[in-house]
Amino acid sequence: MAANRVIVYGGRGALGSKCVQHFKSKGWWVACVDMAANEEANENVLVKLSESFGEQAAQVTTDVAQLLGEQKVDAILCVAGGWAGGSCSSKDLYKNTDLMWKQSVWTSTISSHLAALHLKPGGLLTLAGAKAALSGTGGMVGYGMAKAAVHQLCQSLAAKNSGMPPGAAAVAILPVTLDTPMNRKFMPDADFGSWTPLEYIAEIFFDWAAGVNRPASGSLMQLLTSGGETQAVASQ
Repeated sequence: MAANRVIVYGGRGALGSKCVQHFKSKGWWVACVDMAANEEANENVLVKLSESFGEQAAQVTTDVAQLLGEQKVDAILCVAGGWAGGSCSSKDLYKNTDLMWKQSVWTSTISSHLAALHLKPGGLLTLAGAKAALSGTGGMVGYGMAKAAVHQLCQSLAAKNSGMPPGAAAVAILPVTLDTPMNRKFMPDADFGSWTPLEYIAEIFFDWAAGVNRPASGSLMQLLTSGGETQAVASQ
């Protein structure tokens, strides 16, 4: 029996690294797609910096196709992303919006195309949205726009003629704040009990990839954490 296979897009970041670790510990073959290699992964596809979406997308698509050949994967986890603030009056509005688009929309779009090409029938694609983007985000305009686009993409992938493999599901997670070392550094006085642990996300991804309690395709799953307990709740 060949091992189950997963691609972690953004597998060098805090959440991505946790996903690589978790799936590896379960005996899965793991490929990391990121701008730097994750030494724990079985294979790495390095993303080259580019100002052109078409160029970057073509490079990643080609390199993943060369890596996989005829092999299909059971899951693609897009956990790439980032955060930047700024209202419409911010001097950094254009720069930050551009960054948010590259980190969230470029990566999610490429992951969707990889799913169409390389995901097994009945496989799983996850995308990274944000609960904040369910409504207006005045102080972080670029972030809200990019994450709302990811939500729309997730719903489109569940729609007819999306190009997704038969029976495959696209599910977006909508966290509030992730419990990462960087967030703790910059928000040392916050209520960490309301932050979602990375382990929780890696575990639910593993369950969903195995078909356990997997939400319907197109679901936007809010990750609500209180008192250290997290629930995944479908957004209405």
